[in-house]
Amino acid sequence: MSDVTQLLDAWRGGDSSALDQLIPLVYDDLRRLAKSLSHGRGSGSTGGTGLVHELFMRLSGQTHPDIQSRAHFFAVSSRAMRQILVDNARRQQAQRRGGGVEAVPIEDADAGAMDRSSELLDLHDGLNRLGELYPRRAQVIELRYFGGLSAEETAEALGISSETARREARMGEAWLGELLGPGSLPL
Repeated sequence: MSDVTQLLDAWRGGDSSALDQLIPLVYDDLRRLAKSLSHGRGSGSTGGTGLVHELFMRLSGQTHPDIQSRAHFFAVSSRAMRQILVDNARRQQAQRRGGGVEAVPIEDADAGAMDRSSELLDLHDGLNRLGELYPRRAQVIELRYFGGLSAEETAEALGISSETARREARMGEAWLGELLGPGSLPL
C-alpha cells in the first residue's frame, strides 16, 4: 500500500494530521495540473498555486472523507478544482455585468479573460448535459481533463477497463465537440 493510500486511510479514519502529511506527497502533481487548468481558462486571480491552496482549504474542512485510493483522491480533487474554476468564472462574469465594481473603459477590458471564462462555463454546462445522457462519459472527461488522470488511473477510479476509459473519452469528446462546435473544445 502506498504512502498516499495509507494517509488517505488515516484521514478517512479521523486523523486530521494525515492531510497535513498527504499534502507534500501530492502537491507537485496537483500544482502541475492546476497550473495547466488555470492557465488561460478564465481562472481569474486563482493561478495554479492559488487553485491548489483553495483546493486544500476545501479538503481541510472535511472529516472522515470517503476517499479510497490515490486515483480516487485525484478524482475528488479534479471535481473540486472544476468547481473552483467555474465559481471563479461566474464571479468574473458577474463583475463584468456590473457586480459592484467600478466601470472600466472598454479599451482597458481584458477581452481574452471574458472569452476564457465563457469557454470554461460552456464546457461546464456541456459536461453537465453530457452527464445527463451519458454519466460515465462525463466522469471520464472530468477525470482526464480536470483531474489529469491517465486512462489507467481513470479506469481504476471508476472501476472500468483502460480501453473502456479511452473509448468513453473519445465518445465524450466527440459529443462535446459537436455541442460546442469544431475547434472550441479546450481538451
